[in-house]
Amino acid sequence: MTIVLITAVALLVLALLVLVHRWLWIRLVRDTTAPGGAVRRTGTALAFALPLLSVAALLAGRAGAPFWLERTVAWPGYLWLAVLLYLSLAMLVAEPIRAIWLRRQSRTTARDTSAGAARAGSVSTPAAGGVTAQGPGAKPRPTSAPTPGSGPESRPAAAGADTSGLEAQPDRPLAAAGVAAPGSGAEPHRAAEPHHPVQREGAGRGSAPQATLEATATLEATAGRAATADPEAQAGQPATAADPTAVGRTAADPEADPAAPTPAGAPAASAPSGVSRRRFARIVAGTAAAATAGTVGYGTYGVLRGPRVKRVQVPLAKLPRAAHGFRIAVVSDIHIGPILGHAHTTRIVDTINRTQPDLIAVVGDLVDGSVEDLGPAAEPLRGLRSRHGSYFVTGNHEYFSGARQWVDHVRELGLTPLENARRELPHFDLAGVNDIAGESEGQGPDFQAALGDRDRARSAVLLAHQPIVIDEAVRYGADLQLSGHTHGGQLWPGEYVAELANPTVAGLERYGDTQLYVSRGAGAWGPPVRVGAPSDITVVELASYQA
Repeated sequence: MTIVLITAVALLVLALLVLVHRWLWIRLVRDTTAPGGAVRRTGTALAFALPLLSVAALLAGRAGAPFWLERTVAWPGYLWLAVLLYLSLAMLVAEPIRAIWLRRQSRTTARDTSAGAARAGSVSTPAAGGVTAQGPGAKPRPTSAPTPGSGPESRPAAAGADTSGLEAQPDRPLAAAGVAAPGSGAEPHRAAEPHHPVQREGAGRGSAPQATLEATATLEATAGRAATADPEAQAGQPATAADPTAVGRTAADPEADPAAPTPAGAPAASAPSGVSRRRFARIVAGTAAAATAGTVGYGTYGVLRGPRVKRVQVPLAKLPRAAHGFRIAVVSDIHIGPILGHAHTTRIVDTINRTQPDLIAVVGDLVDGSVEDLGPAAEPLRGLRSRHGSYFVTGNHEYFSGARQWVDHVRELGLTPLENARRELPHFDLAGVNDIAGESEGQGPDFQAALGDRDRARSAVLLAHQPIVIDEAVRYGADLQLSGHTHGGQLWPGEYVAELANPTVAGLERYGDTQLYVSRGAGAWGPPVRVGAPSDITVVELASYQA
């Protein structure tokens, strides 16, 4: 039953990740790039490659992959998990803004289309040759008929010309008054003024209607050449005789090809105002990407910079006056691994030693890997210095990596492992228990062995990796439990998730007569990023009520 439940949860998480990646691809790639372009192909490739790298980073260590391969996939794979989180949050915030913009854009488009149709229906343009334009679809008609010739040699048109086609021509004004109308032997002449048609007679000369038709044909050819000469130069410009399709393009299709023709009979509309849909998508995607890069970049810097020192005073009722001011440097969740290595350990050791503690407590999750791979990175721990020594208890990640080999190795480095054991220090008892993850190997916590037979008149400080064992600490009379494990949530809003599984996520709280302090940890697991939960090394200063 447990296996079925775990499998179902894993499939659900996998399906969710697939849906999230597809949604981000739509918003960040499809909506912002042109089909078939290099940018879209690159974005699509990354949409497949990055999640695969994340899966490889999560599984490489447990699958027994070579350490060099773990290190290769760890940085991009783990870092993408942090980017994925904050990019998804940023795009979720942008979704309502996008919906509002699209709604306003639709209303603006409808309004512009209606206004354009109304203007097109009300325009009446006088045409050359006595033809009047009365609106879209209106049948042009001449204002007056030409006067017949006075001589028998006179003819109304050039040989073979048919003047009856004049009324079937679209309404087009001549471009200029001085355009020549080539005819059968005709001379260049100025176009007739509106309402004053001019008749030209004589052998070999065309009539006014014929001249008008020929001039119109000439203008059409000229306009066609101008429209095809530089289509990109006309994009976004007001509609002219050289670009008769521009009027039909509206905000309803902001990404329409500027050279696309307008369907016949479509109403004219004014040019759209504001930004196009694709440009708006690019603005949103760019803003989200910039916010994500800033957040993840600063969070990564905080981890690589090293933990800050935090100081907390904890009064204990049974602590003698002589122990007042006793300082315990608490460090947890160092997570030496394929990303955080020797330099990370060195920074932590140097920071601890600068606090000059009386005792050092390493409360679990020291490593993510084997001694063979990470032994050199853990070597700086040999330099820890304190008056009463350094102590270590296991965390859940030690059992993922081989707890026994690390218990033996930290002993070689000068730390004292407390495996369900206790040490009687001059003024209080220091106890430690194994992590509950050791139960699968028969090495779980044993509170009876650690705290069961002690003198309860003395104060007891318990080292336990997970805060969840606080109930047992209260039961066995521990005065203070020092823990880690939660990372303080590590990546906001992870703290709210951590609260579901832990009584305390970070800081000091009291449970009955026992106080619990939870450190945020000095390293990071998975993405080397912390947001809203800075890493720390805590100096716990014990205080006596008798002081």
